Amino acid sequence: MIRIYTQPQPGQQWLDRYRGQRPIFACILGFTDTALIPGISAAGATPADRKYTAIADAEFLDNGPQPDPRYPLPPLHAGASPVLISRAIVAAQNIPVYLFNAGLPQPPSVPAIDLEGTPARCVTTGHALDIEIVKHLLDRGLDWGHKIATQCDRGYLIIGECVVGGTTTALALLTALGISATGMVNSSHPQCNHQQKLAVVKAGLQRAGCSPPSLSPALSKGSRFSPTLSPPPFPDPLHAIAAVGDPMQVVAAGMAIAASGTCGVLLAGGTQMLAVYALAAAIARHYSLPWCPDRIAVGTTRWVAEDPTGDTVGLANVVGPVPLLATQLSFAASRYPQLRIYEEGFVKEGVGAGACAIAAHLYQGWTQTQLLAAIEATALRYQLASR
Repeated sequence: MIRIYTQPQPGQQWLDRYRGQRPIFACILGFTDTALIPGISAAGATPADRKYTAIADAEFLDNGPQPDPRYPLPPLHAGASPVLISRAIVAAQNIPVYLFNAGLPQPPSVPAIDLEGTPARCVTTGHALDIEIVKHLLDRGLDWGHKIATQCDRGYLIIGECVVGGTTTALALLTALGISATGMVNSSHPQCNHQQKLAVVKAGLQRAGCSPPSLSPALSKGSRFSPTLSPPPFPDPLHAIAAVGDPMQVVAAGMAIAASGTCGVLLAGGTQMLAVYALAAAIARHYSLPWCPDRIAVGTTRWVAEDPTGDTVGLANVVGPVPLLATQLSFAASRYPQLRIYEEGFVKEGVGAGACAIAAHLYQGWTQTQLLAAIEATALRYQLASR
């Protein structure tokens, strides 16, 4: 049920170390105006829908299916929100969940820890966040990483996210850190919109007054570009976030740095969490912060790890060394077409879905059959509540 895609020996050691241990799930919510660019994301059928995706996902993660949600899950072009996966697992296995508001247009409708951040401006502005906000969010991430880690006992902390447009800000952040990841990132589209993302990133870095590393767009399905490391446009990684990042990234990086000193960390996602790992390494190095990267792994779905229109494995190799793990959960035999369409490359990941599925196997030994049954039961309750 879990495949190790990079760093096989450290990855197996990580799995062996935390098998049978109950995790804690910290889900960091944020927003970037980058999500409002037409076509940039499929996590909401329209830009107006995408403005409320994170708030709706948080409400569903906390409450589960309800007949009259304050914020209904937004309609998608195809598929169903990955929060159905996360909710099914945390509810059935009684996994504690912390919700964090790192910067949303309006407060969540369910209890969440307000980190007093702000939504990010569009990457194209070259001024996504004020540097004072970035520094504040790093401090809050470090504080909460320490706090939650003390509750993990011998377990681990899952750090997930919900940020629409986050794979574009991930590409922007990686580039601003000196990592050329063009053609390697993923998206919620079945065919990743590499050229659109690249144009957004270039515009933002130019507006920020820096020259990005040499970048070339992916031109066809399955294209591969070898990533390169170059002198980062921003020597201070916090200035990279301020220029082209989003509020979740710096909170997650701070949380991972702090928590790794006490417990295991599973960064929940693909492209976005590989960017967070690269950011955590850059922050720890630049500010001489102690951390234990050998306790950190990245956990996602096989739909991300094996996405033929990106190169998640290649990206993990260049930002690492970090184990890239993926649940082998399949929806091929699901009775719900909204779930089966995941097998065609729609949606793929989000709200910690892949890492929660990994945790379901590690903690209680769930099989494919048990996972699918729990997710479909949640989907059925959602369907009935929506009538």
